Amino acid sequence: MGEGGTKAAGQSRWLVWGAVLSLLAMLTVSVWTATMWRRAPVPGAQRVEVEIPRGASIREVAKRLEAAGVVESAELFELLARTIGDDREIQFGTYGIFEGEGWGSILERMKRGDTLVVRIPIPEGMPSVMVAERLNAVGRLKGEVAPPPEGSVLPATYEAKIGESREDVLKRMQVAMDAELAGIWERRSENIAVKSIEEAVILASIVEKETGAAGERRRIAGLYSNRLKAGMPLQADPTVIYPVTQGKPLKRRIRQSELQAENGYNTYRMQGLPRGPITNPGRESLLAVVDPEVHDYLYMVADGSGGHAFARSYEEHQANVEKWRQYRREKGI
Repeated sequence: MGEGGTKAAGQSRWLVWGAVLSLLAMLTVSVWTATMWRRAPVPGAQRVEVEIPRGASIREVAKRLEAAGVVESAELFELLARTIGDDREIQFGTYGIFEGEGWGSILERMKRGDTLVVRIPIPEGMPSVMVAERLNAVGRLKGEVAPPPEGSVLPATYEAKIGESREDVLKRMQVAMDAELAGIWERRSENIAVKSIEEAVILASIVEKETGAAGERRRIAGLYSNRLKAGMPLQADPTVIYPVTQGKPLKRRIRQSELQAENGYNTYRMQGLPRGPITNPGRESLLAVVDPEVHDYLYMVADGSGGHAFARSYEEHQANVEKWRQYRREKGI
């Protein structure tokens, strides 16, 4: 073989080795990338909180992840996120990321918006002043809120992103109530005593305050519906208390002066509904008002069991009241 043939053979071998080495390098990078993308955190791994601001670019996200120590290379994470990831945007919020968690898992959770959250329970019958107090007391949210209009919040348990504004959370509570009311009003029966969804909320707020017994709601709604239709005062104690405490517990007996007060809420001194809701009623009380139990009860009084004794006549009611007083004397109340 001549000199030219020897050189050509040598160059060919180097080209083959170069190709092999390049292939090995690409394979190594591919394996490493796949490992980083799919790896699982080791047992007992620490959780690191990473805050992603609203509107952050993928580059800024990558830098924040590297600074937190949960990805080894911001540049490579950004490259892979752009080439492997889909078109969904990363959601803002605070994320809990475990050390060693796969990059693919991190990116997927951020696009899904799987942020750390705080849970805010709003029970049925919580008045708006207490809704605002509870929301303002929840940590890791921004801003403060004033009490919303009474009856505008749907009782439920809400989730809020860490760093979210309390005003936005409150708006979600009110949007939820609007949506619930729209559906409930469509289910109204023919024998209701209220003429609008606003009146339904007012009456439901009274029902909510009068009983915590689920089985009584429709019966009490029927009783107040009967009184409204007959032109009788509702004579509901919670309407006397509301102007005094804004819906908070009174923690004492109602005074005679409060029973005589004329303030637009006291249903002992007026006919019809009070001028507004006295709390935020739950779904079951709202449903009870738009589909009340049909009966001829006009009176009720507590019976000592957590429920009420119902009566059709004043005489029957007085007998029930005497039983209630006897119960209180026996219990030393």
